[in-house]
Amino acid sequence: MLIIVGWDGERRVHGCITHVQIIDGKIWIQRDGIEDGIPDELVEAGVPKSDIVLGFHPPYVRPHTGYAIS
Repeated sequence: MLIIVGWDGERRVHGCITHVQIIDGKIWIQRDGIEDGIPDELVEAGVPKSDIVLGFHPPYVRPHTGYAIS
């Protein structure tokens, strides 16, 4: 998990930028706030798309992403 914590002037900033888990041997991307996108970086590093689940998409959308469905 990658989070942002701190202050923006007098406003408190706290939030999740990225949340990635390994579940049943697959990489689940629960939140992807990275500009270039984590899935593309993983594929470029040699991880097959069949091992990456875009958990931030609902289950009915996942079959259309080209990545694992679960």
